[in-house]
Amino acid sequence: MERSNRTVSEFLLLGFTTDPVMQLALFVVFLGVYSLTLVGNSTLIVLICNDSRLHTPMYFFIGNLSFLDLWYSSVYTPKILMTCISEDKSISFAGCLCQFFFSAGLAYSECYLLAAMAYDRYVAISKPLLYAQAMPRRLCICFVIYSYIGGFLNAIILTSNTFTLDFCGDNVIDDFFCDVPPLVKLACDVEESYQAVLYFLLASNVISPAMLILASYIFIIAAVLRIRSSQGRLKAFSTCSSHLISVTLYYGSILYIYSRPSSSYSLERDKIVSTFYTVLFPMLNPMIYSLRNKDVKAALRKLFVLAQSEV
Repeated sequence: MERSNRTVSEFLLLGFTTDPVMQLALFVVFLGVYSLTLVGNSTLIVLICNDSRLHTPMYFFIGNLSFLDLWYSSVYTPKILMTCISEDKSISFAGCLCQFFFSAGLAYSECYLLAAMAYDRYVAISKPLLYAQAMPRRLCICFVIYSYIGGFLNAIILTSNTFTLDFCGDNVIDDFFCDVPPLVKLACDVEESYQAVLYFLLASNVISPAMLILASYIFIIAAVLRIRSSQGRLKAFSTCSSHLISVTLYYGSILYIYSRPSSSYSLERDKIVSTFYTVLFPMLNPMIYSLRNKDVKAALRKLFVLAQSEV
């Protein structure tokens, strides 16, 4: 039966479950994850700002990634927590649009930033003696600015095309946030031009940065193979391992969600996958970049010593 077309003023977010007990359990879980995200990323930013040993291009990018993750997780998690404990599951059309815009802009910006970090790792390994000259602070700042500009310009394109779709009578979003798959499911008719826009944005914001990252690592491997000592090779690879883990986890979930045609969207499965890159990934990033990093551990011990001495 064809659904009737009407103006939608608000959407209803179903979230993960309607069971009150499970909602309470999820609230506790997401609150814990969000708290760890805020503490972990804020701590990493403080360490990088305060410790002079971390005033290098690599940590400059890591600090900006932590800042982006703080912002990114805050787009989703507070609303998730509200829907878990509140009977009101609604989100206004304007609120949905804003959440959609910022989530897209930050996601695209992170793709570009990860590509810039891959180039930084290539320069550090291939030109270790000229690293500071090849990656001056002005260039690093430009990379970050361009990442945000590219991300949010493309977010404007995606948001304007998505929210000019004709939404039918059903305004229930079977997800925990406003995203492409559930909104496409609510549209009366998705034209091929919209699908073309999705593929263009996927290619320009996800595939292209991924190819730049792949190219950087090909050059990194070539540079590492030219290192004669096995210890030197291992040290060179270890400087890239955290970034490589981060890229694999983030791009893997993003490509899984958005590289398929809209007809093959599975909201239940996509809901679980999208939880990973929207909520869990911002929490994991500080751990990925700090647990295996001697400089960050040393800066953290120094911070604890200073805190204890002041107490």
